[in-house]
Amino acid sequence: MKKLLLMCCFLIGISAVSRAQGGGMRKSPEDRAKDLQTQLKLSDDQTTKVTAIYKEQATKMDSVRTAANGDRDAMRSAMAPMMKATNDKIKAVLTPEQTTAYDAWMKERMSRMRQGGGGGGSQN
Repeated sequence: MKKLLLMCCFLIGISAVSRAQGGGMRKSPEDRAKDLQTQLKLSDDQTTKVTAIYKEQATKMDSVRTAANGDRDAMRSAMAPMMKATNDKIKAVLTPEQTTAYDAWMKERMSRMRQGGGGGGSQN
């Protein structure tokens, strides 16, 4: 009984550390759009359009992940142009002020990712 309890505690601890390091589930397109809505003060119409853009991207990225079969380099090279296209589509929905804020937000996110801090949602 003690071994079973110890094993359960161990597994819970491992999964907690994994999630804390960004190993948990990816954000849904709706959650990502909500983050942008909060960050950039998007209108409901803009949020709906951004959600559709993120859903389209998620579908394409899932197919790339499946096709790449775990090959990280293949995934990275296939996803980079998709992410740029998604950013361009999102910018087309934004006002000039929101585009400036979006660029700054993305730059800050990329900086955090390069430093190993993850690229999760807003820090505010």
